[in-house]
Amino acid sequence: MDSKMFEEEEEDRSIRLQVPELEKLEEARGSNDTVFDIKSSIEKGDSGETADAASVSSVFAFRRKSTVPAPEKKLTLFALQLAILEKTATGIGTLGFIWATVVLLGGFAITLDGSDFWFITIILLIEGARIFSRSHELEWQHQATWTVAGVGISSFRALRSSSASLLRNLKRISESIFVSRSREVTTTSRDCVVRESTLETWNNSEVPLLPYARWFFISSTVSRLLYWLQLLSATACVALSSYKLVKHDYGDVHKGDTDKRNRQSALNIFYSLALAEALLFLAEKAYWEWQVSVCNLLENVTRECEFGVSGLVSIKRFFYDSYSKCINGSIFDGLKMDIVSFGMDLLGSNSSDEQLIGARILRQFAMTERYSEDTLEKIGINFPVIERLVEMLNWKDLQEEEIRRSAAEILSKLAGKKQNSLRVAGISGAMESISSLLENTRSSGEAPDEIGEKKVFHDHNLHYDFWRFNNLGLLILKKLAKDHDNCGKLGNTRGLLPKIIDFTHADEIVLRDENADVARSQVLTLKRSLQLVKMLASTTGNTGKCLRREISEIVFTVSNVRDVLRHGERYPKLQKLGIGILTNLALETEARERIGGTGGVLKELFNIFFKQETHGDDGIEGFVRIAAGEAIAMLVLESQSNCVHVLRHGVIEKLVEALEVPSIRVNAARILRNLCLYSGDACFHDLKFVKAAAPTVLKSITSEDNKLQEVMVGLAAQVFRYMNSEETSCIFIDSGIKRHELANSLVSILKKHDKPAIKVPRIRRFAIELAVWMMEDDVENNVEVFRELGLEIELEKVLETTAELENFDVFSGTVGLSRHSRTVHSLAELALKMLEDL
Repeated sequence: MDSKMFEEEEEDRSIRLQVPELEKLEEARGSNDTVFDIKSSIEKGDSGETADAASVSSVFAFRRKSTVPAPEKKLTLFALQLAILEKTATGIGTLGFIWATVVLLGGFAITLDGSDFWFITIILLIEGARIFSRSHELEWQHQATWTVAGVGISSFRALRSSSASLLRNLKRISESIFVSRSREVTTTSRDCVVRESTLETWNNSEVPLLPYARWFFISSTVSRLLYWLQLLSATACVALSSYKLVKHDYGDVHKGDTDKRNRQSALNIFYSLALAEALLFLAEKAYWEWQVSVCNLLENVTRECEFGVSGLVSIKRFFYDSYSKCINGSIFDGLKMDIVSFGMDLLGSNSSDEQLIGARILRQFAMTERYSEDTLEKIGINFPVIERLVEMLNWKDLQEEEIRRSAAEILSKLAGKKQNSLRVAGISGAMESISSLLENTRSSGEAPDEIGEKKVFHDHNLHYDFWRFNNLGLLILKKLAKDHDNCGKLGNTRGLLPKIIDFTHADEIVLRDENADVARSQVLTLKRSLQLVKMLASTTGNTGKCLRREISEIVFTVSNVRDVLRHGERYPKLQKLGIGILTNLALETEARERIGGTGGVLKELFNIFFKQETHGDDGIEGFVRIAAGEAIAMLVLESQSNCVHVLRHGVIEKLVEALEVPSIRVNAARILRNLCLYSGDACFHDLKFVKAAAPTVLKSITSEDNKLQEVMVGLAAQVFRYMNSEETSCIFIDSGIKRHELANSLVSILKKHDKPAIKVPRIRRFAIELAVWMMEDDVENNVEVFRELGLEIELEKVLETTAELENFDVFSGTVGLSRHSRTVHSLAELALKMLEDL
């Protein structure tokens, strides 16, 4: 499995989950935004408000452009048409029934001819039987769709022995007892223990109505019998009515027999009503069969909804419900139904089959691009449905695996919107429910019992798709973590952070084996866990500080990341994520020391930083090198022990050479500056080689690249402190740059940046530091040069415009960290005093 295949894996084949735009933006921006830069809350807020606003704008733009027609409209319209025919036929039949009972049998009962009396009686009995069967046929058809395994379930399920059912129930009860004893007392609103201890009940479509002839009397068979009974009844009614209307023989009417005077007209009306009713009913059935069997209406709608084979049951159930509403209430009631609301109603049912139908409907519509927006909007404003979905995450019974997976997939889409993510996270016990999706089942590399809780898995879970649920759980958490408040909730959820960190472990064979296709889910899980940890570690404010401390205190965090750096050559994106975690954790002093003291971390970072790029500076490997340099620079910041570790690797010469490499020279300069500044006097001899960087540094100070100019000025102020006056003179000669030219460049920098710059917040500080060194190094000449260049005026401007922004080395969002020992204001005052006194 190569890197390209890993990129494709981000979209899971079965659930088609999209890659968050966050990572793409990070890769595109390269090294422009780092912990060394302040992130303007206007440009990109901590919680991603700007991105959300853009997303909302795009949604409204999409809605203005077009409206996707709901595929179920065809079904509700079909139900309306059938209901019109059915209610018309029922009305005519009712009128005929009243006519027969009141007029004919009531008024002409003793005067009717024998054949007419029996014809009327038979027709009434037939119609009565048909009306009765019609009123119950929909109910039986409705029940027949409750089983989602397929339409017209075979009799074998009804013939299962009761002993097998009993054994299964006993097994589930015993497992629930085991789980309830091993689980903590604090559980979520409805834990899986309750679900697992529930005894199995009958599916309505397979209920045997009698103890014998069970196949014949299951509900799906009864539904078919009622269907054919109606057709036969209607056909018989047409035959009998037509026969009497054609024969027109109602007996003789003698002159003066007033009792029989209107008998013929009354009989004609009755037979006509009976014929009209039966013909309308047959027309309804013919139209039904034409649309369903010939035009394949249900299959076509299923295909439009992209439901697949199993979705036909869901569509049938929706259609029967819509038709029932049209029949039992107003004919327009069915038009008000939509399949998403229908799915949400089924989700709250107590029947597992109905729950699965509802979960399948909502999952498919949430995942389908055409319907996703409207579906997620409907779910998002229905708080009970969100609660139900969160509750389902706790259902760990093997038979409820698909319901649980569908609920997780719906929530993974729902959490992609900020407002919805806040609703999900706001549900009591939501984080614990999502945490229940995470189960690490790897057989190697497990923590010892003293450190990590050992997981117990039962035989019936051997085929449970744990990796799928792991990926979904991490995806949901990753989307929730985009919001600052949710990050705090994640950190406060008991046992969640250790679970997440556990997934950042990857065996060497998984990362290096080119044919490890079986490990694709594990690699995807690794990537998502690294992304999530990086997001948590980069959280701003006090919440971020607490999260970074908790993450770094987990003993497996740094070593797991080190293994990714060591064995992940084929997955540079994973390496970049791991490096990002180390960089953000290094914002805290204690974490910085832990990382530097973990064997092999600095070595692996330098291996990546000095690695020759094979795809040019713009490839992913180039971004990884930049990230590695930033991480090293952070680790040696204000850490003498880490500086000593770096110097022991003998990398000074390589760092000096790296100053000539465009893609990594900025971070190489940062590393060298921090080494010079924080290594201490004991390492003075080891750092003498840094003097070789001076010519390159001087040449780069005149660069038009503000970021490069900033770091090179800062490095120059430290490098020259390792030289005496003679060495300094030689450096100026070798570089071809004169002292007054350097002085002019420094004054020009202060003129150009007449106020603190967000992109280069330290450039004025570094320029003043270098100017102070130059005046100390050559008092007679340099002080006079700076006076002539107007440095005093620029320093006065600096004193009027200093800001807290310039007093920090690194930033977490808009919060400054690692404050300089000396403020810019005091530096400017020192420089002014030197100009005045000397």
